[in-house]
Amino acid sequence: MTYSDTDHDVKPTASTAPVKKTVKERQFKGMSLSERKQARRDKLIEAGIEAYGSQGFFSVTVKDICVEAKLTERYFYESFKKSEDLFQTIFLQLIEQLQQTVMQGVMQASPEPRQMIHSGLRALFSMLKDDPRTARIIYVDAMLVQELHNHATIQETMGRFDRMIQAFVMLMMPRIPRSEQEISLVATGLNGYVTQIAVRWVMGGFRQSLDEIVSACETVFLSLLETFAEHAELPG
Repeated sequence: MTYSDTDHDVKPTASTAPVKKTVKERQFKGMSLSERKQARRDKLIEAGIEAYGSQGFFSVTVKDICVEAKLTERYFYESFKKSEDLFQTIFLQLIEQLQQTVMQGVMQASPEPRQMIHSGLRALFSMLKDDPRTARIIYVDAMLVQELHNHATIQETMGRFDRMIQAFVMLMMPRIPRSEQEISLVATGLNGYVTQIAVRWVMGGFRQSLDEIVSACETVFLSLLETFAEHAELPG
């Protein structure tokens, strides 16, 4: 039996070509490796909220977080390089929830500007009082971390409320004869005012009533509306 030269150069056909297998992640207790890693990360975040929110960022160690989460330290470093990274993750998550809560409060009272202001402020301060951990992390520890470490992410994130207030003013009074830059400065001032009241309220243990706090903030917002309304007609 003889072979031709081409017999040694046979190209694989569809039936002979190697089949590339899809590698599946090993399952453990019905969860893949990536799912288990995410579950551990979620536990660390929950543990961080509890520990930082009750004791303060500067009093909590990585070991404390792991004890709270019931995980070893190697799992902490699987998700985070250092405690500041976990704190930043928690801060961003909580500030997003707070912003959504405020926006929902504002929109529920639309389109009447005064009711929108009242509803938005009440939503903000109600969330802080209902979960003091969130209040401490956002309005106490985050401020300290930013001040001590010049944390750009925290500073930029808090600026979201500046832009939210600015958007509210421009929405309510689109024909106001003021420059966008001036309205931006006013929004920053209003945000700073609300932030300082929130800090004082949180650090004071929420001794003043929710109604008093909302009223104190509302006064400044309403004064702004009255001043701007002299030159622009409010909707509704």
